[in-house]
Amino acid sequence: MKRFLPDEPATRRLGAEFAAVCRDGTVIYLKGELGAGKSTFVRGFLAELGYSGAVKSPTYTLIEPYEVAGLKVSHLDLYRLADPEELEYLGMRDLAAPGSTLLVEWPEQGKGFLPPADIVLELSYRDHAREATAMAQSDKGRESLSRLAE
Repeated sequence: MKRFLPDEPATRRLGAEFAAVCRDGTVIYLKGELGAGKSTFVRGFLAELGYSGAVKSPTYTLIEPYEVAGLKVSHLDLYRLADPEELEYLGMRDLAAPGSTLLVEWPEQGKGFLPPADIVLELSYRDHAREATAMAQSDKGRESLSRLAE
């Protein structure tokens, strides 16, 4: 799936669309350069679930957990992770419990300690806008992207 994102509201809408179809404990890897819209996508995702508070990028805290609409959603930003093994100390096993949704920025930093992705979403610059490319990595991911395309 490819989607042109002309502005920040379009990126938030894409996050909302994903939240509407990824409700059963989905792992989404968010890839893209700094400023490509990964945290903006997460804001839209959480807003669709009914979260109304501030959503900040967990650049320094690494993990921001949310409980919303009866769901556990964890937003991880692993850009500053020094060693993937640190995820064990941060409670990755608990975060990745069945039914929990993980939205992971910079997943390559946690290689070997993250659960496999259901969907990889790559956000890239395209002129003065962005482009999103989503790729399913599991049956759950394929089902979610299929529902998104409907």
